Amino acid sequence: MTRAMGAAMRRIQMGNALSAFGIGFTVPYLYVYVAQVRDLGASTAGVVLAVFAVAALVVLPFTGRIIDRRGPLPVLVGGAVAASAGALCMGLASSVPTVLLAAALLGAGTAVVQPALATMIVWCSTPTTRTRAFAMQFFLANLGLGIGGLIGGQLVDESRPDSFLLLFSIEAVMFLVLAGIGASVRLPRAAVIPGTMPQDDAAAKGGGLRALLKHRAMVQLCGLGFVLFFACYGQFESGLAAYGTEAAGIEPSTLGIALAANTAVIVIAQFVVLRLVERRRRSRVIALVGLIWTVAWVVAGYAGLGHGSQTMATAAFISTYALFGLGEAMLSPTVAPLVADLAPESMIGQYNSAFALVKQLALAVGPAVGGPMGASLHAPYILTFIVFSLGISVLALRLGKQLTAVQDRPVPVRSRVVASGVPVKDLAPVE
Repeated sequence: MTRAMGAAMRRIQMGNALSAFGIGFTVPYLYVYVAQVRDLGASTAGVVLAVFAVAALVVLPFTGRIIDRRGPLPVLVGGAVAASAGALCMGLASSVPTVLLAAALLGAGTAVVQPALATMIVWCSTPTTRTRAFAMQFFLANLGLGIGGLIGGQLVDESRPDSFLLLFSIEAVMFLVLAGIGASVRLPRAAVIPGTMPQDDAAAKGGGLRALLKHRAMVQLCGLGFVLFFACYGQFESGLAAYGTEAAGIEPSTLGIALAANTAVIVIAQFVVLRLVERRRRSRVIALVGLIWTVAWVVAGYAGLGHGSQTMATAAFISTYALFGLGEAMLSPTVAPLVADLAPESMIGQYNSAFALVKQLALAVGPAVGGPMGASLHAPYILTFIVFSLGISVLALRLGKQLTAVQDRPVPVRSRVVASGVPVKDLAPVE
């Protein structure tokens, strides 16, 4: 990595951390703010959360092409400014139309920022440094969210709407800081792995979605990504929370402790885990995550379906979130860099946006499916997601057969072959 790449990366990571810090002020309290503080009702709060997902799904299909044609900086700045306006409008909103407009702005802006940041990280890293770069992004984002949530909890007061305006104003300022930092970055061009796309003339001429859909490894990764996000993030605040309170008798306050345990594991374990996984095959790391999450769902099953004491059920439920955090720490240096390493240089933005779109779809479908099941169909809910977690392992191993050796293991194991300077292009595909 050159000095210019390192300087740009530090600015990007700083902006990422500060924007996550701002988001942390408001995310835990959005439902309460809309439903109770503004007295717009639970149904309106649910619609607001849906608008976030819909806005993301609307803008993401166009985001990738703009990034690849204009670069990620204008997209980052525009998205951050839109998100800032949305956050400020949310703090001032007092009617259903204004709340929904604010949610659309905030949802669209934050959705656009993510693939832009990912593309900037790709441009400022090499295939061998990309793993650590994305691990650092995930670590700082979780640290920022956690600290922001803790401070926001000390400032918020349900009896004073002005306290919520303060939280949303802080979030708006942090997005403007992200826009300013992004505008100051001088980006080098991306270092990519050559020969990742199928050599198909029709795909090359069609470009865009057509070319991406002809890339078998990327299609398989998107399918795997949907299952990953559906089985984990899509359940955190919906199905798993409903299951915990209904089946396991968990107090609502314990949900906050469980989420804190999840964040703590990520922050504490991230770089320890990184040292263990960065020289191993990405497909096998993802497969191991599937097994860890299978154990997490089994533990959740014990919490709600076992016959232990309430103390044991609570401990098991918190452990479920902690195990999910361990899996997340393993995925952060694995999946996002793999998306980048599969992309041809001219389509990095489109690949990042396509994967972000898959994530948003999973986050939209996950609560819709998991929420009702977790609340009433307790045993089928656990069994369903045990199957999904095992499916992650199967899909990951199948994906590994589509990857070249350097895509599956970009940081090589120290060996005579590597030391002798064998070119990347001469490495055989992974069997």
